[in-house]
Amino acid sequence: MEGYQIAILSVSCTVLALFLLWLFLIAPRPRKKAVRPFLRPYAHRGLWNDAVPENSLAAFRRAVERGFAIELDVQLARDGTVMVFHDYTLTRMCGEDVKLADLTAAELATHHLAGTGEHIPTLAEVLETVAGRVPLLIELKGESNDTSLCPATAAVLADYTGEWCVESFNPFLLRWWKKHRPEVVRGLLSTDLFKEKRAGSRLVNFLLTALLLTFLCRPAFHAYDYHHPRRLALWIGIHLLGAAPIVFTTRDEATYRRYLDAGITPIFDCFEPK
Repeated sequence: MEGYQIAILSVSCTVLALFLLWLFLIAPRPRKKAVRPFLRPYAHRGLWNDAVPENSLAAFRRAVERGFAIELDVQLARDGTVMVFHDYTLTRMCGEDVKLADLTAAELATHHLAGTGEHIPTLAEVLETVAGRVPLLIELKGESNDTSLCPATAAVLADYTGEWCVESFNPFLLRWWKKHRPEVVRGLLSTDLFKEKRAGSRLVNFLLTALLLTFLCRPAFHAYDYHHPRRLALWIGIHLLGAAPIVFTTRDEATYRRYLDAGITPIFDCFEPK
């Protein structure tokens, strides 16, 4: 009997240790007071439509005029300038099969968005346009552990007096902010990479989907794909450990309103909420 009890105790201790390790890996860092100004609806890549392209100065002006906070994407041009653009290539938005990172800011300025007169803006241009009138949710683009985008973005934002926070699917980018600018509110974007059939390493996709790299960045909020909310680590991170919830991307009034009424911050596009 004594040996049986020792075995049970050993198994129980192992299970408890693994559970505590799992909690350590997935735990966010709630910052309810700091994150509160950012819990409001966001116009995804600005308030764009068929005539006004996404991530354009015109889309950002429309969002400001209607009082919507703005979500936008940043990545580096070849010369290190922080550009506001979502895709890694210009194919979809500019009709040219070239990587944004292979062109300088001056070269990118000559490319028009979706056949309009709008050009690819720099982050500095966007900050001048918004001028602190609405909060900014800045998504850091990148699929490696190269963090050079982070100090470049921080430098552009150094003298900006408006409210802004950062988010990313990449916990290594967020870890830079945790280490060098811990006062900045940061959020971890996530989805179910398997159900979305994303390419890449299955191990990395598993770690990101299961939020097992959360410990690298300790986000104040989870920004999650509302199509895939049923992930245990996400539920515990929000409901038990206190991370603020943000959902992306709602594309109709009913879905937008459902989350807003539930106290969950929606990111929206393809329509203008009533």
